[in-house]
Amino acid sequence: MPEVTLSLPIALGMLVLFLAVGAVVVYVGLNATKRIVNPTPVPTETETPTDSPTPTDTSLPTAQPTSTVQPPFTYTVAGSDTCSGIAYQFGVSVNSIIILNNLAATCPLSVGQKLKIPYPTATQPPLPTDTPQAADATKAACDHVVVTVQQNDTLSSIALNYAVPIQAIKDFNGLSTDNVFLGQSLTIPLCMRAATPGPTPTPTIPPPYPAPNLLLPADGQAFTLADDVVTLQWASIGTLRPNEEYQVTIEDVTVDEGRRIVDYVTDTKYIVPTSFRPNDNIAHVMRWWVVPVRNDGTDSSGQPIWDPAGAQSDQRVFTWVGAAIPATPTP
Repeated sequence: MPEVTLSLPIALGMLVLFLAVGAVVVYVGLNATKRIVNPTPVPTETETPTDSPTPTDTSLPTAQPTSTVQPPFTYTVAGSDTCSGIAYQFGVSVNSIIILNNLAATCPLSVGQKLKIPYPTATQPPLPTDTPQAADATKAACDHVVVTVQQNDTLSSIALNYAVPIQAIKDFNGLSTDNVFLGQSLTIPLCMRAATPGPTPTPTIPPPYPAPNLLLPADGQAFTLADDVVTLQWASIGTLRPNEEYQVTIEDVTVDEGRRIVDYVTDTKYIVPTSFRPNDNIAHVMRWWVVPVRNDGTDSSGQPIWDPAGAQSDQRVFTWVGAAIPATPTP
């Protein structure tokens, strides 16, 4: 046999060619049998954008109004004046006079001495209370009794027993029919009881009203010459009956005055007459209060007779200067 001799490069080249041909044959065979699967691309996740919070406007706090402090006024000491009397006259404390004038603790005074008097500190009025509706006030003022329906009771028998109209019981309890049930509670309005035959019955006096709640002016408020009108106001106590009014009393409690006004109104305010304003430069202390009253006929001179129909309100004071305060001469 002839001997074939191959060099190393040629042998390696033939080996590579053989492997390449084999790979092509394998690929063609697998592709014909659908054994090659192309990889499916994986979708890339997209980040969801995050919403940025919307900035909100910050409102500044509303400034609250403050009361203006009035400067003290000058008072000339008279012969019979004392610190306590002056303090009561102007509605201030003795200690405030001592501190403002740098006086000793015994508060010594001399005739003609000039004193600085502070204005009384006004107090905030209480919040007005809710006024009941007319129907609720009438219902609350009616004398009544609560009964429980017994066996064989009917609305007509209960009405006959208490001498109260059937319709009044229905209206008071919100009933739409005449049917009642065993164990049912009914409120019987005794104030609507029918009159019994015989002598004319004495009319039932309604229960007393609560004390009126005073609103304006604030307790201790000061009025000057610039205030031509002083208006007093209070909260309503409910619907007044035709023979009822508010009695308003105002008195000047300044030393040696003793003036007083007693008037009657159906409104919840009263304007102090200009004629009641002081005519001097002294701050007069005015005390006032309100009480509901009921007319009880007339006296021998034809004047109406008023009886209290409720509780008296608290008393308040205000000061009123009716003339300009003379200026203190400069030395």
